[in-house]
Amino acid sequence: MTRQAQIVSGFILLTVPTIIYGGYFLLQLLSSHHDDLQLTDFQKSMFRAGHGHAGLLVILSILVQIFVDYATLSNTWKWFARLSFPTAAMLVSGGFFASAIGPNVTTANGFISILYVGVSILMVGLVVLGVGLIRK
Repeated sequence: MTRQAQIVSGFILLTVPTIIYGGYFLLQLLSSHHDDLQLTDFQKSMFRAGHGHAGLLVILSILVQIFVDYATLSNTWKWFARLSFPTAAMLVSGGFFASAIGPNVTTANGFISILYVGVSILMVGLVVLGVGLIRK
């Protein structure tokens, strides 16, 4: 594993406790341990989706670091691929959460655009890395 992969993976791993705490807090909310916070079904669904996507995309972000080491890409594109996945993890999960914040929310607010920016970055990162792995 290259030093770049080690550094980025280390920073990604340091975010995992926040995901764990988020899961604990979400479980408390969904188990009705916070009766003072009344969530709509829409909000519960969006918070679940945000938490699930955070976990999945963080795992993918770590896995990708090894693949980037073997990709035939310039250093700039390698850094883009390396950082696009954790950036997408933050934006996609953040978009789910932010778009459902507020009292009695039943539809996504304007912050849903954060999710779409994250998905776009993820898609470009996937294509760049895929092409870099296929190239000779």
